[in-house]
Amino acid sequence: MLARIQQSITLGLLGLAVGWLAWFVDTPVLAWVGCLTLLLGYAVVLAFEFVALRFVNLGDPVPRPGWGQLFKAWVGEVVTAPRVFAWRQPFRADAVPDLLDPAACAPGARGVVLIHGFFCNRGLWTPWLRWLASHDHAFVAVNLEPVFGSIDDYVPIIEEAVARVTRATGQPPVLVCHSMGGLAARAWLRDMNGAGRVHHVITIGTPHRGTWLGRFGHGRNGQQMRLVNPWLDALGEHGSAGLHARFTCWYSNCDNIVFPTSTATLPGADNRLVPGVAHVQLAFHGEVMRASLAKISAL
Repeated sequence: MLARIQQSITLGLLGLAVGWLAWFVDTPVLAWVGCLTLLLGYAVVLAFEFVALRFVNLGDPVPRPGWGQLFKAWVGEVVTAPRVFAWRQPFRADAVPDLLDPAACAPGARGVVLIHGFFCNRGLWTPWLRWLASHDHAFVAVNLEPVFGSIDDYVPIIEEAVARVTRATGQPPVLVCHSMGGLAARAWLRDMNGAGRVHHVITIGTPHRGTWLGRFGHGRNGQQMRLVNPWLDALGEHGSAGLHARFTCWYSNCDNIVFPTSTATLPGADNRLVPGVAHVQLAFHGEVMRASLAKISAL
């Protein structure tokens, strides 16, 4: 479903841009200004997000980024976002299939379940999936649907993926989660008594305590990511220092989706700050990928 939505958006914008160019072909300046506005309008939206995080973070204990750092993060997100939302997810979501054949997996290698975030699908993880496949790790990358449903609705999807990877490897997997995916993983831990069935949980830019932007979310899952809401409060009651000790939480002071910055951390977890990196970009940051993949290999 998500892939079809993003295919329609991508092809629709391209069609509008080409149509604008053709319609105003006799006035080149107007033709190109309109075309670029259609194709790069998302960059303006991103800019507003970075400005908002700058001011919302005023009272946050994490060091506030400067305007230069925010600008570099904005450029990084402008480059990264189209690769994910206009190519990998709509058109290449199944480019790297799940790997579950025990004969194709290295003996003793830890399996992985990858859980994407809001308005994403398994195509987000393509660079990770290629690495895992090349190193013979079993893995399943889920698609969380319905796209705008409750985060609780994703628990059975994660349960099936964990069970499949466990059967393939004979041992509890690692969960790797981006953004809302970390909340879905915590909901699975709560509902399925999953603490003894998972080895470690890695979250990347997850709004563990909500995000300021959640106030603009109208879907059920968007409402569940608001800064103060009963669903997050109930989820927090299930957590403990012992459980959180199994978490590595990557976060950034330039995350344009999850802010205030410290909301992406958990008490008792291995919280790792990566300064100057935007939200989607954080999932592919060199330090995040290297350290996370090295941890998976060493477990």
